[in-house]
Amino acid sequence: MTAVGVFLVFGTCMSGLAGTTLVWRGTTLDRMWVLNPTAYRKLAPIGETVGPLFLLLSATMIVASVGWFKRRVWGWRLTVGIVSTQVAGDLINLVRGDLLRGGTGLAIASGLLFYLLRPKVRTTFHQPTNSERSRLTKQ
Repeated sequence: MTAVGVFLVFGTCMSGLAGTTLVWRGTTLDRMWVLNPTAYRKLAPIGETVGPLFLLLSATMIVASVGWFKRRVWGWRLTVGIVSTQVAGDLINLVRGDLLRGGTGLAIASGLLFYLLRPKVRTTFHQPTNSERSRLTKQ
């Protein structure tokens, strides 16, 4: 359970970093693209468009991680949505002929989605009770 939350926080950092470097170019953070120059060559020309989308993804993932660590059902649902989107993207990559990346990503994301959808994981999450809601609003 904790590993999924850490994964969400890591994804938050990476998508935020990618979005930042695509929106604000020419900073020392640009050096990170040496790890994936192919992605940079593809993303840099459309950085003004996809950069904000990466920042939106980062914000979504931080919200999901908060809900995940607080064991809220909305956090679980948001995480399932994020991972399902990744599964769909990997499937598209696979169909488009990127067998290694698409196949590997699909296997990993599908395994994670399978884990998330297990009844034992799902029942760990709950809606806040009325007393919890009133306590939260008083703070």
